[in-house]
Amino acid sequence: MNQMVEAQKNPISRWVTFRLADESYGIDVMQVREVLRNTEISPVPGAPGYVLGIINLRGNVVSIIDTRTRFGLPIHEADDSSRILILETADTVIGFLVDSVNDVAELNAADIEPAPDTGSGNTANYISGLSNRESGLLILLDSNKMLTEEEMMELNSL
Repeated sequence: MNQMVEAQKNPISRWVTFRLADESYGIDVMQVREVLRNTEISPVPGAPGYVLGIINLRGNVVSIIDTRTRFGLPIHEADDSSRILILETADTVIGFLVDSVNDVAELNAADIEPAPDTGSGNTANYISGLSNRESGLLILLDSNKMLTEEEMMELNSL
């Protein structure tokens, strides 16, 4: 009975973890529809710079975001470790190209610290929290905030 009360006080959340450059990030497992191996991405003329292009995913057109460009990181050629995270954000399905996908981490609510106030930078908007793990710092992202409303409208018009 005590364990049950403790679990209610300290709920566990699950996060799909991935790497970009030397950093580890996590996205709530409930926002991840699937993880794909890197596939052929068709470029879209006139698309914003952070958009790599589109893919056909079982009859649905999905825009693919270059997550490194989106986060202001140096460009990195996709390789065998690269993956596309297919995320459901608000009412849209979008793919995010990442360097690699690691695992699913289970975190207690007590292990998640609020995002630090880093000013008005774009990245600060979609960091939902941080977790110190044995393997290092895990930056937790809110996929619903990774693109602005204007960017979502721009993507939907591609």
